[in-house]
Order: sequence, then structure tokens, then C-alpha cells
Amino acid sequence: MFTPSQDDVRRFFCATYDKHRSGAILTPLEAIASDWVAQHPEYANSLDDLDSALAADYSVERGQSNPFLHLSMHLSIAEQVSIDQPPGIRAAFLTLARKLDSEHEAHHQIMECLGEMMWTAQRSGLPPDGAAYIESVRRRC
Repeated sequence: MFTPSQDDVRRFFCATYDKHRSGAILTPLEAIASDWVAQHPEYANSLDDLDSALAADYSVERGQSNPFLHLSMHLSIAEQVSIDQPPGIRAAFLTLARKLDSEHEAHHQIMECLGEMMWTAQRSGLPPDGAAYIESVRRRC
């Protein structure tokens, strides 16, 4: 299992943004990431300067949204949907996207469920509960 550090994640998104802007060939994962970056132009300044990205503090106390966490969650959800893991996430996503008339907004709704599942797992010391996660998404449908 690949477990990138905070700096690895920031380097990945900044490098992907730079490659996209320069017209360089992107890997499949970079292409997916680039698509999500394009849907969040408000993050351009955060991705434009690697040194600033590495130094940035997005702690809750500072009250700023973390663009790298947000984009990482988009990637995670896209991967989950593509392989239907946990089972049922693809159908729940498609239903939610139809209801909201937006795959992007469906991702944002699912992010809330994903964040809740991860928070619960961290607090309880138990593995993430995929079934509860899917049920949380379905309740939004």
C-alpha cells in the first residue's frame, strides 16, 4: 500500500498542475488529478508555487480549506467508483449524481461521508466501516 507523506501529496499535485500547464504528457493518475484541478480554479495559487505549497499550514485552527486534501479526496472517490470498492459505492454515486445533476457535487457530498467514516475509524481505533460509509452516501440520495 502506498502511503504518501503530506509533502509527497503536495509535490504530486503541484507537479501535475505544472505539467498540465506546460503541455507535458501526463500519466493516467496525473490526468485524473488534472481534471479535478481544472474543476477547482480557486486552487491555482496554491498549486503554482511548490515552496509555498510545502510550507502552507491548513490546520483547522487557521480556518482555511486544504486544497490538497480536497483534491486527494476527489481522487480517492474517483478510484472507489471506478472499481466499485467498497461494493455499492458506484451505484450510490451514480444515483446521487443523477439526483444532484452533477458528478462534481456528488463527489462533494460523498466527501462528507468519507471524512466522517475516516474520523470515526481514527477515533474508535477500528478499521473504516465501508458498509456504514455506503449507507451514509445512500441517505443523501
